[in-house]
Amino acid sequence: MQAFWGDTRNLLISGAVLGGAIFLALLAHYVLYQIIERLARHKGDRANISVVTRSKSPARAIFPLLALVLALPFAPLPAHLKDILQHTLGLCVIASVGWGVIILVQLLGDLVFSRYTTDVDDNLVARRIRTQTLVLQRTVVVVITVVTLAIMLMTFPAVRHIGTSLLASAGLAGLIVGMAARSTLTNVIAGIQVAISQPIRIDDAVVVEGEWGWIEEIDASYVVVRIWDLRRLIVPLSYFIEKPFQNWTRTRADLLGTVMIYTDFTAPVEEIRQELLRLLKSTNLWDGKTWALQVTDMTYQSMQLRALMSARNGPTAFDLRCYVRENLIKYLQQNFPQSLPQGRNRNIPEAANGALHDPPLNSAPRFVGNNITAGDSAG
Repeated sequence: MQAFWGDTRNLLISGAVLGGAIFLALLAHYVLYQIIERLARHKGDRANISVVTRSKSPARAIFPLLALVLALPFAPLPAHLKDILQHTLGLCVIASVGWGVIILVQLLGDLVFSRYTTDVDDNLVARRIRTQTLVLQRTVVVVITVVTLAIMLMTFPAVRHIGTSLLASAGLAGLIVGMAARSTLTNVIAGIQVAISQPIRIDDAVVVEGEWGWIEEIDASYVVVRIWDLRRLIVPLSYFIEKPFQNWTRTRADLLGTVMIYTDFTAPVEEIRQELLRLLKSTNLWDGKTWALQVTDMTYQSMQLRALMSARNGPTAFDLRCYVRENLIKYLQQNFPQSLPQGRNRNIPEAANGALHDPPLNSAPRFVGNNITAGDSAG
């Protein structure tokens, strides 16, 4: 009976010691962060406020754990129970520290993102830095997670013994692991290459697998491309290292767009050219740098006019091309209806047909836009 009472008393004392340590740690955390939050709000710096907010949750876990580690030697617990508690607390401390480091890495990334915004026209530098930061941030998070788990596992003697016994067959084990994780390792390495060489950046306009859209998200293993019709194309990160694709904003955001108009031979080219200039000057979609109208091809039935124009970026170029195409057709309909493509009966030698690049007899010309550059896949 006395032994039972002694054990119970030791457990109660230990519970009081450990509970008091947790209470004091939480109290210290509350007081400390109240002071820090007031100082951050007083200075009005968003960066300081963000630091305090993001670090508060990890600190709320780390403070009590450290207090338990410090108080555990003073608790009159049996030796085997104390060893179990020490090991468990050690694992929790390691996990909490890893969590805190990950929060710190994410916080540093948020500070970079807040400094370099992409809501301006000339955002090439911002997109480059944000892409590097995002890819490196996620790579570092993966590395920290793996290292933290490895350290936690190494605290178990059985795991250390297994690791020692595997050293003799490290070559075979490494080969097996490498083959099993080949796709994962490929994407990790591709992520590092993307961060350094930057074939793509956040908000780049790209054509991937015949789809036109923007780079919306770059993850540790895949890239999300936002298609022009709001679909999402999920592409492995290694795709942008191993396969060709179009990047319309690699070095500059501005683009040249073209519109193809088919008319009869009687169409007044100079008047249409002046109308194109008037249309471009009447809209803010045109950046004022480049424009032209030329006869670029002909058939036995029509001639092809190519209108060339420049715009600030891909989406603007697409809208500008639609605007010019619609209004040039309207201009021809209202002012030169006789210049619309006419169906013609013909009887000319086959050799001449080939020289003029004639279409088949059943393919009558129509008013179409031969979308060959900016925004083709977006239509």
